Order: sequence, then C-alpha cells, then structure tokens
Amino acid sequence: MPYASLEPAVMGWLQPAPRSTQAEIRRIAILLFDGFSLLGAGIVAEVFHVANELAVLRARNDWTYDVRFLSVEGGNVACSSSVRVWTDGLDARHYGGFDALFVAGGKGADGAAGDERIVEWLRRVHSKTTVVKSIAEGRKVLDAAGIGHAAETQIRVGHSMMHAVREEQASEAGDRYESMKGALLMIKRDLGVEVARGVAERLMPGSASKLVPLLGDSGTASAGDKIRTAARWLQDNCERPISVVDAAQVAAMSERNFLRRFKIEMGITPSDYLLQARLAVTCTLLTDSELPVDKIARRSGMGNGDRLAKIFRKRLLISPTEYRMQSRRDAGV
Repeated sequence: MPYASLEPAVMGWLQPAPRSTQAEIRRIAILLFDGFSLLGAGIVAEVFHVANELAVLRARNDWTYDVRFLSVEGGNVACSSSVRVWTDGLDARHYGGFDALFVAGGKGADGAAGDERIVEWLRRVHSKTTVVKSIAEGRKVLDAAGIGHAAETQIRVGHSMMHAVREEQASEAGDRYESMKGALLMIKRDLGVEVARGVAERLMPGSASKLVPLLGDSGTASAGDKIRTAARWLQDNCERPISVVDAAQVAAMSERNFLRRFKIEMGITPSDYLLQARLAVTCTLLTDSELPVDKIARRSGMGNGDRLAKIFRKRLLISPTEYRMQSRRDAGV
C-alpha cells in the first residue's frame, strides 16, 4: 500500500527550538509499535515542540524538550493509516532512562506484550524514568511489564481532571485531550501554567478553558508559579539596580514569605539567584567583548570593578582579567 513519509516533518519535531541562553534539556521518548495512533503520538510530540517555541517567545530559559521516536528495531514504523514515521531502535543507550516515556500501542502491541526482550527493556528503563504514560493500546505493553498502573499514577491526575475530559473521551477531541494530559502537566511543572495553556490553545483553539481543571489553574497563580515568575523577572532584569524587595512585589508576596517560598521552590535564596544571573552576564561579556572590567561591572549590575573583582575572587577564586584570559585560551581564541 502506498504511504506518505513523515520523516522530514518528524525531524522538525525532534530538534529543540534554539534558545537565547542554554537551557537544561528534558529527554522525551515516544515508543511506537506498528498500527499506532498517529493522532495520539503526534499530538504528544507537537505539544513539546510548541512548548519549545513558546518558551523562546516568552523568554523562558528553564527547560527545553528533546523528543525522540523509538521502536523495537528502529527505522520506519507504520501507523494505523499507513503513514510511516522514522524511529531510533531500542538499545543500551536508553538504560539511563528518560524524563518522560510515552508508549503508543497499535496492532503490534499485542505481540510486544508477549516479547520478553521488550518487557525487560521497559522494566529497566522505567526504574530510571520520571513519567511513563500509555497512548491508546500502549497500556497493554505496560501492563505486561508490570508497570501499567504505576505509569498512569506517576502523573497525579485527580477525579476532577478526569471529569473535565470524560464527556469527550468517545470523540476525536477526547482522544486528543487524553494524549495531551501527561505532556501538558510536565510543561506546567517546568515552564508554568501560562505556557501550558498557550500550548493547548495553539494546538486546539478554544480548548484552554476546558483544560483549566487539568492544569490545576483556577484563575489564580499558585505560589510556585508566582515564584517562578519572579525568578524570571530577576534574570531578565539582573543588569538593572533591582532588589529582592522588587522581586517580592512582582510575586505579590510579603518579603518574608517571598524569601521563604523562593528558597523552597528554587533551592537558593533570591539574592544568590540574582548574583548568579549577574555573574553569568559578566562572564559572557568578559569572554565575548573587549570592554574594560569596570564598564562590564556597571553593565552587568555588579556596581564597579572593585566589587566585581572581590566577588570573582570569592566565588571563582580568580580575578575577572584572569577569567577572561583563561576562557579565551580554553576556547582557542
């Protein structure tokens, strides 16, 4: 039967969007079997692809998503409509696990459920994977590996979330919601509820309001979202003469509560977070420009050259000038 090849389109999915600064990478894998649902697997891949794009537009440099399609043997795998998708094969490189693994079933899922090699691979990878989620018949394979129930509960989907999509589950839109849930919840956790809502709206216009219960957003940002917003503001404005009090106002919190919540959410104090952001700007200017140290200190929000030198010796054990020479030497400049 003739088929269309998705390989060029898939390559677009696999490449994380370019970032203005280096972001940490979340490794996402979608395991395919012959006859898989292109709708289910495709919407998951597209959710992460759009999240990468929106993160760039909104200056979110927390995480970027690298999506990989996998299959048992690698190569082209045909979906239920005979469209073929190019995949990587399963091998020992994946034993380190993923940030998320989605298993998309199909007519090939029944055979895979009885294949001990696949079952063993899933068990090994599952132990080092944060989130495992089935797509359509993919549940059969996970059940055979003894991780079906765990896979569905690692992402905590409450009764209210399920109720939000129950009425649509028999329809095409309902299938999309079901496939999107795990991916959107990851994006909410990593990039905030607004990015997650933006992804839902981009892919399914008008759907964001229906997904409010799913995203856990009742119209008021959570304390964690407020802290992440303030952290982004600190990073974006670190070159200006700003303070922790200003950041607390951005988060709409008292200074005392802000300091406590920031340390819980970010693992670091706001002052240290701001200092690290300024140091990152300083290091970039030292390496990439010929500006004198004193001018770099003013541009990066560090005050003056003397203060910058003291911070560098305390934090990096070298002077700004020595850092410039060493970084250029390491880069072969």
